[in-house]
Amino acid sequence: MRLRTSVAAAVGALALVIALPASAGAAQGDFTYQHGTEAGISETSALTDPQSGECITLPEVENETSEPAHSPRNNTDATATVFEGAECEGPQFTLRPGGGHASERLMVRSVVFS
Repeated sequence: MRLRTSVAAAVGALALVIALPASAGAAQGDFTYQHGTEAGISETSALTDPQSGECITLPEVENETSEPAHSPRNNTDATATVFEGAECEGPQFTLRPGGGHASERLMVRSVVFS
């Protein structure tokens, strides 16, 4: 009887692992932010289903000579911690999941999702 129960548990665990989505390590949803363009126009960009647990430097503002991004909005299912500097350095601010946002006064160059 124990062998049958153990085999059933192993098969169930294997089925659960196979059924997990490929993006299990990703925050689901969009993280948006605004930044300037070379033409001086404000543009909105987004990270869709960003990877959790790793620092993401926003590509449009990774160069320290450019103006940082601002007005972040976290529409993912994970907490987003934004940083003033690239590579998740400098002052930080946390945005709650499901719509946490900040004003244009918050300068952002990188983010990490938990």
